[in-house]
Amino acid sequence: MVALRPAEIEPFLARPDPRRPVALIYGPDLGLVRERTDAIVRTAAPEGADDFSVVLLEGDAVAADPGRLIDEARTIGLFGAKRVIRVRAGARGLADALKPLLADPPESSLVVIEAGDLRKNAPLRTLCEASPLVAVIPCYADNERGLARLIEQTLALAKIAIDADARDALLGLLGADRLSTRAELEKLVLYAGNNGRIGLEDVRAVIADASALALDEVVDAAAAGEAEIALAALEKTRAAGMAATTVIGAAIRHVANLHRLSLEVERGAGVVETVERAQPKIHFSRKPRVERALARYGSAALAETLVALGQGSLAARRQAGLADAIVERAILQLARGGKRVRPGIRI
Repeated sequence: MVALRPAEIEPFLARPDPRRPVALIYGPDLGLVRERTDAIVRTAAPEGADDFSVVLLEGDAVAADPGRLIDEARTIGLFGAKRVIRVRAGARGLADALKPLLADPPESSLVVIEAGDLRKNAPLRTLCEASPLVAVIPCYADNERGLARLIEQTLALAKIAIDADARDALLGLLGADRLSTRAELEKLVLYAGNNGRIGLEDVRAVIADASALALDEVVDAAAAGEAEIALAALEKTRAAGMAATTVIGAAIRHVANLHRLSLEVERGAGVVETVERAQPKIHFSRKPRVERALARYGSAALAETLVALGQGSLAARRQAGLADAIVERAILQLARGGKRVRPGIRI
């Protein structure tokens, strides 16, 4: 059985399939892993169930004593209630402990394995994906559609509306991890209180990384050739009290990443696919400008830009009184460099 499709996950969490007595919930978004594990445990062992209906096992302990997992899964709950065995995967592999259970699956227990990111060839993932008895639920960072839906659901539940520009800002600030996303949304709801509406200033006042939004816009817009937008965003970073050296440091990191991606493009990869598979992942709200930057700049020009930015960073540190002017000039040079579209580049 391959992993559940996105459309199948929420229905399964709300009503686990009894034909699948084992669930593997894994992925790089540990907040989403925890949220989905909690959801399936609550569903399978609802409030009011006896205290022994949910058993928590540490994965390393199970790997050291595989028989314990089988014993717990075979144990019948009080009054015949269904039992949930929650296993938190650790450093040691769980595949060998799970094999006997899949060979003779339990009838009155649900085993839920909570794991981190698993390689495609990891023994536990391979074993579970091959078995029709296991529901495999991957947890990746929310895409734009999923994040928008989460924002809408959270605010609808709180009976709070949100302005369009505030929603767009939120989409750019959230999404790295489901746990942190929910925490930020909860803060925003509390801040809104009885006002019933969230505006852009509310987002900037509450969300932890709001200043990072302006910083990203400075470097993204500049590299994409949008000088006016970059300068306006630069002014926002100043108003937020961000040091000029922080801005130019972000520009250096961004151009260095563009240089690495540009080398892939020059080896024949398409711009869009290069940005899509970039590591670390590029937030979906930033991808269009990164693509435009790669269409404008070649690796040689980016290397020269890195040198110029490094010199600007040094000058800003040595001449603190002129730092703002030095960084503004560097951002303008970044925006005006490159070409509109490089010939021979496959978009």
